[in-house]
Amino acid sequence: MASSAKRRAIGSGENPEDSADSSDEGLEDSGEGSEDSEEEEINEEVVVDFEAHAISDNDFNGIKKLLQQLFLKAHVNVSELTDVIIQQNHIGSVIKQAEVPDDSDNEDPDEVFGFISIINLTDRKGMECVEQIKDLVLGQCEKVCSAAVQEQFHQVMEDTSQSIGLLLSERFINVPPQIALPLYTQLLDEMSEAQRTNKPSGKCHYWLMISKTCQEAKKSIPARGPAKEVSMFVNAEEEFFHE
Repeated sequence: MASSAKRRAIGSGENPEDSADSSDEGLEDSGEGSEDSEEEEINEEVVVDFEAHAISDNDFNGIKKLLQQLFLKAHVNVSELTDVIIQQNHIGSVIKQAEVPDDSDNEDPDEVFGFISIINLTDRKGMECVEQIKDLVLGQCEKVCSAAVQEQFHQVMEDTSQSIGLLLSERFINVPPQIALPLYTQLLDEMSEAQRTNKPSGKCHYWLMISKTCQEAKKSIPARGPAKEVSMFVNAEEEFFHE
């Protein structure tokens, strides 16, 4: 996943020879030269590589910010949830910018651009953040699902004999979706190792994922009836889980 980062700037400026000629002309008529000078337009293209790191205490603020982005205005104790993610750092990764040698920019090397982890809701039953998440998803289920589905979902959520893993995967929109596959592959490997060594969140019978979607309305065609809404996943790879 890690690769060397590189930056390159593409600028459209004056040719050195043209600059010398214009300087000579400026000596002859500095007033006219200053009036006719054009603003230099600089275009910069920045290529940034990302890499995955093990979760550490330094990632608290970054993970918390991303959880706030995921849950938005929902009543969830994201600080407590962040602590849980950091405590079980044997599972999960954070996405950071790859180190750039001799980079003079004042960027935070510990800035978190995304993360992935899984929390066993059954094992952590009773924690404030866990109960709030359960109430959130059950409430959403009541809004859109039939009574039969609601009852089945509620039974699964309350059944302590079969654990539920909350899959958390969030990143900033400028992080390319191609990074998702190696992150999920790594997560599965870490879960297998955690199960082998009997560590938390190693074994889950069900996976629960909260996905963010946007609705794009199709243009209505009179002959075909009213427009239909199309769901677009903010994290593109989550559409495969939905299917």
